[in-house]
Amino acid sequence: MTNPLHSIDGQTGARRHFRYFDYVMAAFVAILLLSNLIGAAKLASLGGYTFGAGIMFFPISYVIGDVLTEVYGYANARRCVWAGFAALVFMAFMSWVVVALPPAAGWSGQAAYQSVFGSTWRIVLASVMAFWAGEFVNSFILARMKILTGGRMLWSRTIGSTFFGQAIDSLIFYPVAFLGIWSTAQVLTVMVTNWLLKVLWEALLTPVTYAVVGWLKRREGVEVFDTGTDFSPFAKADAV
Repeated sequence: MTNPLHSIDGQTGARRHFRYFDYVMAAFVAILLLSNLIGAAKLASLGGYTFGAGIMFFPISYVIGDVLTEVYGYANARRCVWAGFAALVFMAFMSWVVVALPPAAGWSGQAAYQSVFGSTWRIVLASVMAFWAGEFVNSFILARMKILTGGRMLWSRTIGSTFFGQAIDSLIFYPVAFLGIWSTAQVLTVMVTNWLLKVLWEALLTPVTYAVVGWLKRREGVEVFDTGTDFSPFAKADAV
């Protein structure tokens, strides 16, 4: 039999050792890196709709972000956002170094390699800024809504937080990365379309979110409410 849920404060949760937190954080960072590395700069079209290809997988990182905040509290989610931020910065630095290295004689893949991994400084800057701002907005809104709803109506928190968090993400990423490269109409179209698709993805994945959140809460035996949490992104993080 699993342990009953014990309601604890978010700061207490930040100091508590959790069994599955490390695995959830690893999944969060991995999906974040892969979706940015593989799909961020490609435009795709299905059924007459144009969208960024990364939309197929990137929203999963927001679902995991919701799970982190809902199960482990804002303070622990904040640590994951900073871990993802650092990983994105290192990925950008590593890509720049590897692409810049002179290719070996006889290796003809430099042009193709550069086209895939040689993102411009604008895309890198946009991606890092959008992730940082969007994810913190998402986590903050979900944590505050959990207090207001008394832990009820999880669907309203996950969809509501994604609505605002992804709006900030898209408002930063697409203009910073592509305005002046794509037409203004194309930037606006992709920005709005991707934002709506991300929110739709969140809504469609709500049953999955419920299942994962419920399973983790039962295994961890806690219900975290951020009633005493410092919501500043720069607040000192307690060890898990």
